[in-house]
Amino acid sequence: MLLTAVALAGCARDAGTQTLTFWTFGREGEAVVQLLPGFEREHPGLKVVVEQIPLTAAHQKLLTAIAGGATPDLGQLGNTWLPELATLGALEPLQPYVERSAVVRADDYFRSIWATNRMGGVLYGVPWYVDTRLLFYRRDLLRQAGFDAPPRDWAQWRRMLAALSHPQRHVYGILLPTNEYEQLLSLALQQPDPLLRDGGRYGNFESAGFKRALAFYVDTFRLHQAPPITNVEAGNPWVEFGRGTYAFYLSGPWNIGEFRRRLPAAQQGDWATAPLPGPDGPGAGLAGGASLVVFRRSTHKQAAWALIEYLSRPQVQQRFYELLGDMPPRRASWAGGVLRDDPKAQAFREQLERVRPTPAVPEWERIANEMQRLAAQAVAGELSVDQAAAELDRRTDRILAKRRWVLDRRRETR
Repeated sequence: MLLTAVALAGCARDAGTQTLTFWTFGREGEAVVQLLPGFEREHPGLKVVVEQIPLTAAHQKLLTAIAGGATPDLGQLGNTWLPELATLGALEPLQPYVERSAVVRADDYFRSIWATNRMGGVLYGVPWYVDTRLLFYRRDLLRQAGFDAPPRDWAQWRRMLAALSHPQRHVYGILLPTNEYEQLLSLALQQPDPLLRDGGRYGNFESAGFKRALAFYVDTFRLHQAPPITNVEAGNPWVEFGRGTYAFYLSGPWNIGEFRRRLPAAQQGDWATAPLPGPDGPGAGLAGGASLVVFRRSTHKQAAWALIEYLSRPQVQQRFYELLGDMPPRRASWAGGVLRDDPKAQAFREQLERVRPTPAVPEWERIANEMQRLAAQAVAGELSVDQAAAELDRRTDRILAKRRWVLDRRRETR
């Protein structure tokens, strides 16, 4: 790091200040700006310009920038977008940088989170923060129903949902908004069957594992243990959770801060977090989050890597969590700061050892959206579980047609 800093400072004296362009999407840009003064003090020849892009416009802006050769030096990239940009040849392979780094250590990262950054055996990103979905629950309501701990498997979870649901009073065991796919996806990733087969060429949704997950999801609505509503219809989930309308809420780490801000002090001891139960024991979760990437067209790649190293330091990641609530991807970052002593965060720490990545194909988000639409039809009674799974395979195979063609051409030219 010292050699890198000296070299960068030398470049600055010779050629003036270097400007690094850094694209962020969503609220992360607001927090990272507060971390940059420390980096710029260590690298007086560097100036970082952060461009905050609304998440709704980010994907199109990235594709436009790639087509026009106007990409930034480095950026934040959701791990479901990384396969697409890697396929387009827009990203710099980072393994050589990692091998020379005294800061970024692959074995300190949660294994499956690190794996989301590899495509075809090539590393294209370094995890910046992690996201997974688990259970927020009302421990007081569980105790009143005769349960002294959160569920450890699906059978126990089903018994709790039944005991906590009173649809005639508009009280339900859980909120599962039907316009979100992450909840069903979390259940599906707990199955032994992969979601795609034959190297990501075809859908595998008619597998026994996926249909088991879809059936559990649909039955939760059929048994009136969740209301068949979207997140828009759900209104304010924090208030309804506090009122006891829902005893469980399957969501992500940002809601730790939301519940602490929105629920009164008298209720802060009534709620807790727990890892997801699996079909037969502790379950896996969705490996989400965002990574830091260097764009291939950058003319300041070594400087961009120096910033990635800085943002990867455990103490910097701990500060990032304090500012924003985004959880760090390194185990060392959990060993200090407020995370270490926060029982509501520790459930996430436990589950992060058991997360699983989504299929590493550029088309995955389109497939996931089709999964959500068909699951909503099954919840509405328009499709059976078997029909929804078969239709999802048909739509997935259609989405992956170009991928199959490309892979077949590559095989023929070898």
